Amino acid sequence: MTIEDFDDRHHPFAGCFNFRDIGGYRTRDGRRVRWGRYYRAGRQDRMTPEDIERARTLGIRTQIDLRRPDEVRDQGRGPFENLGSRYVGLSVLPEGGSEKLNRELGTMGISGERYLSYLNFDATPWRQIFENLANLEHYPVLVHCTAGKDRTGVTTAFVLSILGVPRKLIEADYILTNRDVPRQVAFVERGPGLPDGMTREQMMHGAGVPEDAMGVFLDGLDRQHGGPIEFLHKIGVDDAMQQAIRQGLLE
Repeated sequence: MTIEDFDDRHHPFAGCFNFRDIGGYRTRDGRRVRWGRYYRAGRQDRMTPEDIERARTLGIRTQIDLRRPDEVRDQGRGPFENLGSRYVGLSVLPEGGSEKLNRELGTMGISGERYLSYLNFDATPWRQIFENLANLEHYPVLVHCTAGKDRTGVTTAFVLSILGVPRKLIEADYILTNRDVPRQVAFVERGPGLPDGMTREQMMHGAGVPEDAMGVFLDGLDRQHGGPIEFLHKIGVDDAMQQAIRQGLLE
């Protein structure tokens, strides 16, 4: 499946990439996800003054930051607190978590299996993400990590599953990340430059996502937990919380 309205849902900030609205998707029961309620993105600390003024118009009330504490220390929190947003730091990977996954899974990069391993760490921040999303006063909300594709992609897949968005659309939304990769790589080339020893092609590969990763992740959820909704039940995201999220995000 191909999503044709990328330009409508993508916000092409000059210094922030992979910033998208999940609005407009149809659910299995014929409802539609509301626009302007849930944004997903990468880091925002490189936003320009013009970006920040544009971001102000989105009226984001809550920033849910999925990055590790060391990433936050290195990159900063970005501008949204100064724009009136409530900051919620919920690192779904602990410090050293990426290195632990590298030891267990190898360093070949992103995969659905790696996403499944995210869930083997403490479930508390995962549950707290959905506790925040179940509070209607927190919308509009921005969910982000560093690149806005992996931790953010897994979180958004759970959200879209709660809303009843068909699996093919969940996978297609995930793959939209690749549409903004050339712009991101060009930004790095113009600014700090590519990391030592890395070619442009390698940077393009690393900044994107494998097209099969979300499908592998969802298959693994089905096999290991009975599906995304059942996993959420296991960690304490009950029916009432899920219904509140539907109320907040569905027309």
